[in-house]
Amino acid sequence: MQKDKNIKSYTAAELKAKRGESRTDLSRVDAITDEALERLVAEDEDERGMQADWTQAKLVLPQAKQSVHLRLDQEIIAFFKSAGKGHISRMQAVLKAYVDAHRPHPK
Repeated sequence: MQKDKNIKSYTAAELKAKRGESRTDLSRVDAITDEALERLVAEDEDERGMQADWTQAKLVLPQAKQSVHLRLDQEIIAFFKSAGKGHISRMQAVLKAYVDAHRPHPK
């Protein structure tokens, strides 16, 4: 797999140095009342007229994952590992995409 020349890697220390100081005034955020927040939302052009509809909301808890022992060809393992950390997650994503593509879809 060829490395993309536009992708840059940073250490945690480098990211922390780039981040700098937060400009968020958390005391102001904590002090705002619900009424003031509603007023600010109503005044925002992008939010004007939007109302959250929670009537169809459902609590969806993630299903527990099942551990399996799986023997794979070295070529497959090497391919996924060559992209770096997260190779198991990438393998799972490929399997999930396969399942979704082959699952019958309701008409």
